[in-house]
Amino acid sequence: MPSLASSRYRAADQLALLRMMGLVLKLCLTFALADTFGLSLHSPALNLALIIEGLYLGFTFYLRKQLFNSDAGLFIALLIDTLLWITWLYFSGGATNAFISLLLLPIAIAAVLLPKWAPWALALLSTLAYSAMLFTLPQGEMQHHGMDMSSHYLGMWFNFVISSLVLTTSVAFLAQRLRRQDAELAYMREAQLRQERLLALGTASAQMAHQLATPLASLRLLVDELHDESTGSQMTLDEMQTALNVCDVTLAELRLATDSIREGEFNYISINKLIETLQQQVRLLLPSIELVISTIDCGDEQLRADASLLPALLALIENGARASEEVGGPARVELSLQCQFDELVVAVRDFGPGIPSSLLTQLGHKIIDKPKGMGVALLLSHASFERLGGRLIFGSHLDGGAIAQVYLPLPEAQ
Repeated sequence: MPSLASSRYRAADQLALLRMMGLVLKLCLTFALADTFGLSLHSPALNLALIIEGLYLGFTFYLRKQLFNSDAGLFIALLIDTLLWITWLYFSGGATNAFISLLLLPIAIAAVLLPKWAPWALALLSTLAYSAMLFTLPQGEMQHHGMDMSSHYLGMWFNFVISSLVLTTSVAFLAQRLRRQDAELAYMREAQLRQERLLALGTASAQMAHQLATPLASLRLLVDELHDESTGSQMTLDEMQTALNVCDVTLAELRLATDSIREGEFNYISINKLIETLQQQVRLLLPSIELVISTIDCGDEQLRADASLLPALLALIENGARASEEVGGPARVELSLQCQFDELVVAVRDFGPGIPSSLLTQLGHKIIDKPKGMGVALLLSHASFERLGGRLIFGSHLDGGAIAQVYLPLPEAQ
């Protein structure tokens, strides 16, 4: 499958070729076909304008990829193209030039590639220039073989205005719709690839959970025997027992989550119950974390959930606590829940160094290669929220640290 970057580069090359063909057409009409089409070349300044245009097109050809990737750069290039077309038309007959409709070319390109304002701006400039050339036309040029051509030129002008309106409305609307569909398809392809990776991770997790069950059972038996025989290392044994309890709880929850996800089971949990369960799980599994929870405008709202919701939130809390410890502070995390319209917003804020801007768009979407971790937990959490119709957004807090915001739809919104 061709990459998006290579497709954009090919489009930039095609656009540059189209603009070069425009210059070739001007040269042919000026020096070879002027008499054939009745062009009145009444100024030597036209040669200078064509030389300047050739140099300009060579420069923009060198920068074609940068121009194509920037709306502002591409608009400026098309604006200069329009001015060059107006210059050539002015020096080759003005409003009487049969090729006046070539002014529509930059408008058409802008309608396909740029936001709505761009083709409108070029259409306004072209219409004003055409109108100025038409209404400043000498009276003698309005006559052709004794016939009054004013109505014909006025009809050409009106046809030009109608054509530019079609380009700036219908064509621009269709192009915008196609761009939106392309963006949606790209997002769906990315989501599909992410789900394939998650499926592989889920399969590996289930296999490892199955493999862990036997050694954990053996370790528990050994710890029980040591506990009966030991007399001096009671504290160490208690710590080992606690760790084994955590492993047992995690393994049981993993099995439950695997079964419920495979069967597509969903349930409803109150937000108060969710908070209570989160606090219990943090005390049991992450006792060193200082968790501060606040709720705003939630009341007794119910939330659609499955077995993956709680582990996903715990992963965000654990990552936040680890970030807070990186700067030498306590493992402190603030968790706030707020009901806004038809969504529950869960914000997890840490007090760490923050997230580099280069990683903000990658965390939760792909596996990243960093010394402190690969972002697998965040990737899994994001997938869990997506299954529930939610989304995960990372950002920086105004008072320092990072903040992860989870948006989950409330039942009324579904």
